[in-house]
Amino acid sequence: MHVGIAGVGRMGAAIAARLLEVGHQVTVWNRTRAKVAPLAAAGAEVADTPRDLAARVGAAITILSNPAALSAVYEGPDGLLHADVSGKLFIEMSTVAPEVEAALADKVRARDGRYLECPVGGTVGPAREGKLLGVAGGAAADFALAKPLLEQLCRRVEHVGPIGAGSSMKLAINLPLMVYYQALGESYLLCRHLGLDPGWLVELLSETAGAPSVLKAHGAKIAAALAGGDVGPVTFDVDLLRKDLAIVVEEGYSRGATLPLAQATLAVFDAAARDGWGGRDSAALPAYWPLRDRGGSR
Repeated sequence: MHVGIAGVGRMGAAIAARLLEVGHQVTVWNRTRAKVAPLAAAGAEVADTPRDLAARVGAAITILSNPAALSAVYEGPDGLLHADVSGKLFIEMSTVAPEVEAALADKVRARDGRYLECPVGGTVGPAREGKLLGVAGGAAADFALAKPLLEQLCRRVEHVGPIGAGSSMKLAINLPLMVYYQALGESYLLCRHLGLDPGWLVELLSETAGAPSVLKAHGAKIAAALAGGDVGPVTFDVDLLRKDLAIVVEEGYSRGATLPLAQATLAVFDAAARDGWGGRDSAALPAYWPLRDRGGSR
């Protein structure tokens, strides 16, 4: 399949590299041209604009940071929807509110395009290895068309309902991890005085009934953060996590629900951003509250 990736940030670039590896023809576009150079060296074609990309490909994937970026890429002067998109498939993987996906789906369909939302769980490593978790919303026929491609990107992909359902499910998936990061930091405060090695402690906690898979997948990074060390390259930063958590809280309000744990956790992570943590990898967040509890941040 000839697949386009419009926007090659950390996740988009990893997805593009994965699709090249499994044999697809890939065309990429990014607002900052320098970011496409490694993909071009790996065999990707480079489009001058999103419109140019949409004209070339049979399917286009977007995974962008916020609704404003989506609007610019789809509807800007040289956006995807300014090409002839009749019959073409758009797979939208961003984490945004359900109503954002519904509005965008209407615009694509008004131009006779096909639209599937499929936000994904996982960071750069799983994206590069084809081990994301996908939750798709849209028409059954569009999911069937996209499924062979999505199965090359995801260890598991599920069709969970119409447009908007994927976004709702992704928010539900994200919330427990976000709250756990804060709970882990508070847990560490209860045993910090014992002077135990953080690596050993994280490994022990990973064997307990309350442990999520993140302790095994990113335990070394979390332990490094608790020890005050470097967690390595950023794969999903604190500001992006805060953005997702704010969407969770707003979505709860929109459905008449209050989410006290989500609200309290967001307040802590907003404080972390004010203290200069916004660009750090989110796996460092369990260390924020213990450091703050010492009377400062670093």
